[in-house]
Amino acid sequence: MNLLFSRAHASDAGFLGSLAMRSKAYWGYSSSFMTACRAELCPPPGKLEDPAFIYVKATKGDGCVGFYALERISETQYELEALFVEPHWIGQGVGRALMDHAKSHVRKLGGNHLVIQGDPNAQSFYEAAGGVCAGTRESVSIPGRLLPIFHIHL
Repeated sequence: MNLLFSRAHASDAGFLGSLAMRSKAYWGYSSSFMTACRAELCPPPGKLEDPAFIYVKATKGDGCVGFYALERISETQYELEALFVEPHWIGQGVGRALMDHAKSHVRKLGGNHLVIQGDPNAQSFYEAAGGVCAGTRESVSIPGRLLPIFHIHL
């Protein structure tokens, strides 16, 4: 897959938030669920400029097909803050390419551990990427909803 990866900027925040909402909705969640998730899925522009976060978008041709975000937790540990793919590209290798790029990026930054809070629908995806389920974390958006946590040692 020939994708071009580039750093996202504050001006990309609205588009990335919309992409995240479309990608999440792909899994058939209700409109009330999606409304509850909006604040968590749509990054404010300042977050894209915050040095603790790294937002990377993937383009093919002249269109953005997905993005990921990393948050630095410590000198060697990062969390995959987001990974979303345009719905019509799901299942075509974009997610895998984004994940591979994210892992490589963490290594280049000196990291050796990636933590992922995943959607239950993406469990097999994260396991295929080397993730080991290490428990659960309560959703910020949906109280009482437990989400799987994965660890990848790089």
